[in-house]
Amino acid sequence: MSALREIFLEELAGIYDAEKQLLKALPKMAQAARHEDLRIGFEEHLEQTEAQVERLERVFEVIGDEPGARGCKAMESILRESEDAMKRHHSDGALIGAAQKAQHYKIASYGSLQFWARLLGQEDAAELLEETLDEERDTDERLMEVAENVVETDDKEEDNEPEHSKGSTRSD
Repeated sequence: MSALREIFLEELAGIYDAEKQLLKALPKMAQAARHEDLRIGFEEHLEQTEAQVERLERVFEVIGDEPGARGCKAMESILRESEDAMKRHHSDGALIGAAQKAQHYKIASYGSLQFWARLLGQEDAAELLEETLDEERDTDERLMEVAENVVETDDKEEDNEPEHSKGSTRSD
C-alpha cells in the first residue's frame, strides 16, 4: 500500500495546485463571458473552488500530511489552451469548452482520489473528496445547461443579423 499512498499524495498535491490555478483563471473567465448566466456561473464556481481548496487542506490534515508543492501540468495546459481559445474566438462557446475540459479533468481526479482514499482506509478523507466530486459533477451539468442557452441565444442573434454582416464571401 505504500506505492498507492505515494500516488494518492502526488495526485492530491496535483489537484490542490489545479484548484489554486483555477482560482486565478475563473475571474478572467467571468470577465470574458458575454452571457450573464455564464458570468454568474463562473463567479459562483469561484466561490465553490475557494471552498474546495479549503476542503483539500482538511483532507491533507485528516491524512496527516501537508499540501504539497507539486504543480499540475494538466490544468496548466488546459488553462493555457482556454486562454488561447478566448483570444482567438472571443466567444462564450470557447469559454464553456475550456471550463468543461477543466471540469472533466477534476471529475476524473476526484473520482480516483476518493477511491484510493477508501482503499487506504482514509474514510474521512474519502468523504471530503466525494463531496467535492459531487460538486464537480453538478457544475458540469450546470455548464451544459448554460451551454444550451448560450448556443440557442447565439444562433438567434446570428439569424437576426443582416446578410452583409455575416461575413458573406459571395461577390455580387
